[in-house]
Amino acid sequence: MDSASQERILGYFIEEAKEHLETLEKGILDLSSAVEDPEIVKEMFRAAHSIKGGAAMLGYTGIQRTAHRLEDSFKIFQENSIPVDSRLEQLLLGGYDVLKNLVDKLETNQELSEEESIEVVKHSEPIFTQLQSYLEQLLHTSEALPYSEPSYGYLEDDLGTQIREILLEMLSLFRQQATLQNRKELQHFCDDLKKVNITTEPEWEIVVQTAQRAIANPQHNYSTLAPVVLKDLKQAGDLLELGKAAQIVPSDGLVELASREIPFILVPLEPKTIVITLRQMLTEEQLNQVRQALQYS
Repeated sequence: MDSASQERILGYFIEEAKEHLETLEKGILDLSSAVEDPEIVKEMFRAAHSIKGGAAMLGYTGIQRTAHRLEDSFKIFQENSIPVDSRLEQLLLGGYDVLKNLVDKLETNQELSEEESIEVVKHSEPIFTQLQSYLEQLLHTSEALPYSEPSYGYLEDDLGTQIREILLEMLSLFRQQATLQNRKELQHFCDDLKKVNITTEPEWEIVVQTAQRAIANPQHNYSTLAPVVLKDLKQAGDLLELGKAAQIVPSDGLVELASREIPFILVPLEPKTIVITLRQMLTEEQLNQVRQALQYS
């Protein structure tokens, strides 16, 4: 996959992360009201969870770890009634600021190094240590009674991990030069994605099958496929993990890639004419695929 495609994927992640950061900031600034509304708490948890998942898929460990720490805090709010005070708000804002700082650094400097992000996380550790300690303290007060609300419908704890690991494998293949073999491997990974859906949600199956058809079309190079396929599968995976499979739909872009027909051409059965026609009709990538197919047929 070329640098332009990598930038597009990174751009999608940053755009999505900034939207989730807005959700977190709004909830933390009005924390007293937010914790009284299970839907708001769920959205805050999901925002941190989604940033964590996207960062894990792209290999941004510092962002992943920071989002995970915030996610753990919001999980406590999901499961318990926590009294809110100014200290708790300030600690959460401190954690939020660390996460926002990392995303901002990534946006302004797309070569954010692993060393730099880990250094930021290291310096922020006291904030999260204090936050965790204070939450535990509040949990043991008389006001911290168990929530009567049920769980928010997450499926298996490792569902998101399974999906992200498969998407990482697909991302690795998309970065390679397209061949018949690795295109088949990408389709096999789609089969693996179908298998993680233990509840057999049809919406998830539809998105994965649509991605599989798009990948199978040799008209599409990886620079075109990767940003659309990975974004659709990532978003659908987040919804599946949240128990919101009914909201999963393939994007218009993915549907278009999957439905575009492979052209048929008629040429005389004379080798030289066939070669000239193919060179006029096919990209260099597709010509290489034809050469490989002839070599192994």
